[in-house]
Amino acid sequence: MNYWKKMVAPIVIAVIMIAYYIGAAVFFMAVPGIPAAVKILMVVIPLILAAVMLGVLISRIKEIQGGEEDDLSQY
Repeated sequence: MNYWKKMVAPIVIAVIMIAYYIGAAVFFMAVPGIPAAVKILMVVIPLILAAVMLGVLISRIKEIQGGEEDDLSQY
């Protein structure tokens, strides 16, 4: 239960960033007059970034649960 305090900030930041990327994808889907190829790129790239952010969050949660709170100790 002690880990929850350390996981709050990464979770909040990740949720904000994922919402931003998904919002950007939705915005670009709604803009008229953009060629289909460009629209696909402008939707796929933010969704990939959102997936990467989710992966980073999962990795960070595993690090915190494993007892490694400080990434700088690796260097």
